[in-house]
Parts: sequence; structure tokens; C-alpha cells
Amino acid sequence: MERVVLAMAVNRAEQRAATRRALLAEGQRRFAADGYHKVVLAEVARAAGVTKGAAYYHFDSKAGLFRAVVAELQQELGERVATAAERHGDLWEQLRAGCRAFLAAGTDPAVRQIVLVDAPTVLGWDEWRTMDEESSARHLADALTALVAAGIIAGQPVEPLARLLSGAMNEAALWIARGGDPQAAEQALDRLLSGLRTPD
Repeated sequence: MERVVLAMAVNRAEQRAATRRALLAEGQRRFAADGYHKVVLAEVARAAGVTKGAAYYHFDSKAGLFRAVVAELQQELGERVATAAERHGDLWEQLRAGCRAFLAAGTDPAVRQIVLVDAPTVLGWDEWRTMDEESSARHLADALTALVAAGIIAGQPVEPLARLLSGAMNEAALWIARGGDPQAAEQALDRLLSGLRTPD
């Protein structure tokens, strides 16, 4: 009997997880294609093959679903940045590769519409910045801290430098997303970063 009850509990947990995944996937698709304000939660639920009640159970509201989608995309973006950086042993090349990976995200329609365009206004600037800092911005601050400690960048407070670079890269990623030349953005980024290096 205990095995049956345990199996039923596991099965329900798996069903809830599958429902949540389906809602997140459909929510991301809709938010990326239509923008936050045109999405209707009941339509997301219907397309995901679940009830409207299930959508409210997992996310409370359209804003709750959007917040979860943003968090998932931010985490994926942070992982992309970290993976690109980790391909290099040299600290300076890690910074360049991570920054380039972030800029490249501007060509991803979901990142562009959800993370860069809608999230700051829908969630509010403070919440959006907190989510950004927990993902890709944290990697940037860590990289700059290591570079300052190694003397590759002149000693200075890292937080304002990280915020300046993060803001510049967010703007550049938006510019790329709206049709700007990714190669030109990368060249500008390299010139910007090279100005931070201490003379050899």
C-alpha cells in the first residue's frame, strides 16, 4: 500500500512538473512573438494543453508566468556567458568571450523581446536589475574582480565599472536586436575593453 501511495505522489509531482514546463515553454514562445501586453494567460494554458486553473495554480497570474520566464531566460543567458568564458584559460580572453556571448544574445528573439524590451518595464527596473545581477551581470563582476586582482585592469572599485559595462552591453544588445551590425558592436566592445587594460 505504501508503494502505491508513493508511486501516486511521484506521478502527481511529475505531472505538476510537466505542466509547469509546458506553461513556461508556451509562455516564452508567446511573450517572444507577441510581447507581454498582447499575451492572454488563458490562451497560453489552452495552447499548452492545460486548464486555466492549472496556469493560475503554478503562476498566480500572467505577470507571475512572465517573471518565471524571465528568470529562466536570465539563467540560460548567464550559463551561455559562463560557458563562453570558460573556454579560455586567460583572464582577459575570458572577459572578452563572456561579453561577446552576451552581445550575441541580442540576435535571439526571446532574449530581445522578453529580457531586454519587456522585462524592465513589466517587472520594474529594480527587480529586473536584481535578476540580471544574479545571472550574467554576476559573471561580469567576478571577471572584473579577477582582472583587478591580477593587475590586468588598474585597481578600482569593481561595482561601478561592472554597472557601466553592463549598461553599455545591454544597450548594444538592444541595438543588435533592432538590426545593428553585430560585428561592429564587437569591434566597439573590444576598443572599449582595451581602454581598461593596464599598459604591459
